Amino acid sequence: MGVSEALDALAAMVDAGADAATLKTAIEAIRENDLREASVNAPASSRARIRAEEMSSEVVGSNPYSRLMALQRMGIVHEYKKIRDKAVAVVGVGGVGSVAAEMLARCGVGRLQLYDFDTVELANMNRLFFRPEHAGMTKTDAAASTLYDINPDVQCQSYHLDVTTMTGFETFRESLIDPNTGRSRVDLVLACVDNYEARMSVNQCCLEMDQVWMESGVSEDAVSGHVQTMKPGATACFACNPPLIVASGIDEKTLRRDGVCAASLPTTMGIVSGMLVQASLKHMLSFGESTRYLGYSALKDFFPAMDVLPNPECDNAACRRAQERHRAWVTSPEYIAKKAAEAEAARVRDEAEAAKSLHDANEWSISVENSDGDGGNTQRGTKETKDTTNVMSPPAEGIEFAMPRRDVLDDATVDRYRVADTDAGVDDLMAQLKNLQSGDAR
Repeated sequence: MGVSEALDALAAMVDAGADAATLKTAIEAIRENDLREASVNAPASSRARIRAEEMSSEVVGSNPYSRLMALQRMGIVHEYKKIRDKAVAVVGVGGVGSVAAEMLARCGVGRLQLYDFDTVELANMNRLFFRPEHAGMTKTDAAASTLYDINPDVQCQSYHLDVTTMTGFETFRESLIDPNTGRSRVDLVLACVDNYEARMSVNQCCLEMDQVWMESGVSEDAVSGHVQTMKPGATACFACNPPLIVASGIDEKTLRRDGVCAASLPTTMGIVSGMLVQASLKHMLSFGESTRYLGYSALKDFFPAMDVLPNPECDNAACRRAQERHRAWVTSPEYIAKKAAEAEAARVRDEAEAAKSLHDANEWSISVENSDGDGGNTQRGTKETKDTTNVMSPPAEGIEFAMPRRDVLDDATVDRYRVADTDAGVDDLMAQLKNLQSGDAR
């Protein structure tokens, strides 16, 4: 709210005969809002961290991006600088969303659009990111201010709204559309909400816009979570295989009990946030392999992974249309040519990487060699070594004995290591043991 708008609001309250307490409360609210805006819009010179014009790979203590650019030097990411051209929408700035937004800001993403209708409470202090002084602020404003302090290079846009309402949904959709192209202005949408109604709203919006998005969640008992990538037409949407509460049409608000709240662990939320942002980086920067669905169980340290295919009979008409577009695209000559070009580019890159030395030159002349002559890339027990006749490969240096792999044992090897049968009784064995001990003593 600007100064002029604030004065007009106060004048209207005076004309309406507002009492002193009401006016004082309004003035305090205006002052708080002014402080928040000043924090978000403060010039870079007043911040602890100066804006960086470019992502330098220079390895110096004053470079905030040197360790990120190391991913490029090591060949993990081919052009990490592209991260500054990416925009991500984070819907839900709570236990998972706030941490995910912080990770993205520290990774140098160009723009973050934050959506939430809630305010920060002291009950949120068991989570990461928010601080006690944020209490009473909207989560989006508190997040935008903090993220700007962490990385002033990142543009943060705050939207205080509820995507499940008609007005909120329309505002959310309009904020994602580029007025020049009519297409989405973000590269990815992250749904970090705690209810199915909000997930369905994000699902519908992304289907209509052909927008890739990722859904995440933490269980009510705080010991498990998941991340799921949604590509319209290529993967299942949230309505393809809906949870029972969605499929049955039950209003989840009726299931909530007064005085009962969900558990919350910063550890579980931090892990899920990390999984979510890792998947986001791989998607936006095109490196590694992304799992369509990745779960996490804290009680058993279990990470289930699977692909969830779209349902041809999905109840959502937008999803069925997206499936038709996807089938037409993957059978088109353009797609086939694109995949062939990508495969050829990957082959050229791999050959170039293989031709490089394992390590750059260094002043200590340190190098790593493998006696097997494979450059150190062959792993024992993989398909490359599983079928060899030498099932008892020599153990690594420093290991006196290594058990053979069970899945490569043959009868001859089993007989070789089988303890011979004997008729000796317990007394005979004890006598042999005493003789060995007395021999050691001598």
